[in-house]
Amino acid sequence: MKWKFKAGTAVHKFKLCNQINYYYLFSMKRFIFFALLIYLSFILSGCPYESPIPLDEKPTGAIDSSLLGFWYGIIKDGSDYFGIEALEIDKETDSTYKIIRYGKAIKGDMILPDTAYFTGFTSKIDDQLFFNIATSIVEVIPRKKKEPEIRTTKIYYLSPFSVKNDTMQVRTITDGFYGRTPRWQSNDALKQKIRELMLEKKEIYDDVYKLNYRKMEKPKKFF
Repeated sequence: MKWKFKAGTAVHKFKLCNQINYYYLFSMKRFIFFALLIYLSFILSGCPYESPIPLDEKPTGAIDSSLLGFWYGIIKDGSDYFGIEALEIDKETDSTYKIIRYGKAIKGDMILPDTAYFTGFTSKIDDQLFFNIATSIVEVIPRKKKEPEIRTTKIYYLSPFSVKNDTMQVRTITDGFYGRTPRWQSNDALKQKIRELMLEKKEIYDDVYKLNYRKMEKPKKFF
């Protein structure tokens, strides 16, 4: 059994796409337990695709300064019961971004800040802009009578986005959008396959992770 953690988070947790820690769930207060099960039923219906490569081998243009700032998630379905969803996007280099995702996680009967740190750059497929959002997955692999093997893998979330006025919509390409374990010979091959599926109007996005954000001044305190 492999345990997966997302590197760079304030509260490390098992990836929901791979394992649910039932002991952890049953230790919660009853009302949180049932609310979380409803929430998990949506999360487990799909997961973002963890690509081993970005759409372009390296950034092809400068950052867009209009993307910089604090973006607050516009929640309409009650999923903010456990807290906010927000992005803070800053300049890392002339062609890459630093991205902080603010959220909250449940630990026992407490709700705690859950902050994740990413880097990224943009690519374009025809008229559609994408974020290549880079992070690392840490796998802990138990071994008999030996120390567990710890394996770190860099992955990319491929997120199409659009901006209109002060609102940004972000989606993610879903796991299994092209078979279970596609192997890409190059960045161009990945990009071309996504282009083909888009032209065929295939459902390649995960609606669970679709969210609109509104640009605003960063609050002094929002947890």
